[in-house]
Amino acid sequence: MGNVRFSVWPSPQRDWDEVSSLARWVDDGPWHGMWCADHFMPNSPDDAVEEGNVTECWSTIAAVAAITERIRIGSLVSPTTFRHPAVLANTAATIDRLSAGRLVLGIGAGWQVNEHRAYGVDLLDPATRVDRFEEAIVIINDLLSKERTDFIGRHFEFRDAPCEPKPVQSPLPVLVGTGGRRMTEITARHAHEWNTWGTPDVAAARIRALREACDRVGRDPATIRCSVQALFFLVDDESSARKVASVAPSDRSIVGDSDVIIENIVQYRDSGFDEIIVPDFVFGESPEARREAYGRFAREIIPAFR
Repeated sequence: MGNVRFSVWPSPQRDWDEVSSLARWVDDGPWHGMWCADHFMPNSPDDAVEEGNVTECWSTIAAVAAITERIRIGSLVSPTTFRHPAVLANTAATIDRLSAGRLVLGIGAGWQVNEHRAYGVDLLDPATRVDRFEEAIVIINDLLSKERTDFIGRHFEFRDAPCEPKPVQSPLPVLVGTGGRRMTEITARHAHEWNTWGTPDVAAARIRALREACDRVGRDPATIRCSVQALFFLVDDESSARKVASVAPSDRSIVGDSDVIIENIVQYRDSGFDEIIVPDFVFGESPEARREAYGRFAREIIPAFR
């Protein structure tokens, strides 16, 4: 079947012992990469402060880079609300050098209300938030590629700003995680990679929207790498699968045995996605259960695409 890569995405609530063990295992296996979410606390349905450990994204990425040799590593995604573009660019360039050119800088406009409210960071209204994001991605690309950056906008001012040393990769890939129309057009103008959530039908509609945005801005959509993730429930019994499907989020859940998962990944591939990101969010309550679920992917699903 070919032409599909697979990456892991451990929850930021996992302990470092589990993450580091997973990283080494992934680096020795058929996997393409590891992604880290960038949040300061778990999300909550009512926007209240939510209890729970959350490891800091960029510290984790740097540590994973130091203990691996092959896999790509990246943020999925860093909000430009509480991550200043100069900090993001300098951090990304440093870790790209530390990892010998394996970093992907994933960024987004920000969305999680409870962490912004708790830490006093203005999330802004949606239109202004996207305006700010567009300025940030232009600045980041300039900092990572130009000798000096000058930019005067509504939200940021940069004057003769350096970012040294430069990353190993040129360009260092900037990924945007988005589904909205205007953010999709910003992706078409400025990003190297794009990511979305969803079942094959949902994701197919979003990748069509990205291609339409590329047409509007004069970009060849083949120059943007596309990745997708869903909640993969590996359930072998049909009765149990129906029960899980009845309560799982219908727009982002795939429930079934390995054959069902493979059938859905074929649909992703045929829509134009070249990377499947597999979160561990529904893989069980213990490190052993989560590793076994990833092991099933490595044994039963990934070989179908080699």
